[in-house]
Amino acid sequence: MPGTDGSPAPHPGGPRRGVLKTRHGEIQTPIFMPVGTQGTVKAMTCKQLEEVGAQIILGNTYHLNLRPGPELIESFGGLHKFMGWDGPILTDSGGFQVFSLAKIRQITEEGIRFQSHLDGTKIFLNPETCYRIQKSLGSDIAMVLDECPPWPCSEEDSHQALERTVRWAKQFRDIAADDGFFARGHHAFGIVQGSVFEKHRAECAQALAAMDFPGYAIGGVSVGEPEEEMLKQVAAAIPHLPADKPRYVMGVGTPPQLLKMIALGADMFDCVMPSRLARHGSAFTPDGLINLRNERFKADHAPLVEGLDNYTCHRFSRAYLRHLNMANEITGHTLLTLHNVHFFLDLMRQAREHIEAGDYETWSAAWIERYEAGEKA
Repeated sequence: MPGTDGSPAPHPGGPRRGVLKTRHGEIQTPIFMPVGTQGTVKAMTCKQLEEVGAQIILGNTYHLNLRPGPELIESFGGLHKFMGWDGPILTDSGGFQVFSLAKIRQITEEGIRFQSHLDGTKIFLNPETCYRIQKSLGSDIAMVLDECPPWPCSEEDSHQALERTVRWAKQFRDIAADDGFFARGHHAFGIVQGSVFEKHRAECAQALAAMDFPGYAIGGVSVGEPEEEMLKQVAAAIPHLPADKPRYVMGVGTPPQLLKMIALGADMFDCVMPSRLARHGSAFTPDGLINLRNERFKADHAPLVEGLDNYTCHRFSRAYLRHLNMANEITGHTLLTLHNVHFFLDLMRQAREHIEAGDYETWSAAWIERYEAGEKA
């Protein structure tokens, strides 16, 4: 990753080009990470992920802990061997479920008590159990346990979540270090919280930076707040994070949002949007998102994106893809997911090239203008 002069003072953001080395290979940044919550990216095989250029994928500690369980996965040699993926894997901590499964959890100072959404089984997740599960999974990048506050929330509630997140992060890091996790080449990322309060974002980022994590994430964005507020909070956190460590914005976003956050200095992103929207018949194009269920695509001979180098665009028309979607054929879900995931990965490839060329600002502004004009048309 880009270097730093060692100064503790806030530093400016800006697009940057980096390489993150892991036990299962190098990751070229900026990068988009397809989401494989249950040990699979929905509707895609690992071979297809390789073909579209995926460098790293995600798994989820909460869900894999419930089913099939970390002990079983560990008996197969870890998540990589269990699912047949040879590249790096990042696992979320389960902390996001504090937000998304609010009706079946209770937060305490010691950790989070969940009620399984599958069968009602009571589960307790704290920094140590969060670490042990991810160790069993064999995660290349493990995320600390954090508390993601909802939006909107009070300033007091935001600060309480911040303080708990910082305490849990230190506990997680100390346990991992004592267990030799980092010495074996694994990474762990601290997570910046703070809701929509910029001073909280700065405070949390500074506290985590002092712990010297291998990388840092910005969480608690894209939880219902306006896009302007989301970008403001990313911008508030980044200057306080080490310039020589990767910065990961969790759970985002649309293609223009990704380009805007790269401009702020973010390096890594994930989102279920490409696969989820594919299952509903929507495809990403440089001229915006299109819904293939629209009648105007019924006899459209064109590919989804002319010249985009993936199997879907090479072989199939919009009309055929629409037919599959209207008939609810599983193949249609696979072909659209393949295209959407590749579209995001290819956008990151272009971003890396333009950062290297020194014209990222001009290129990204033109790209966003075209995409947003198409959305309005």
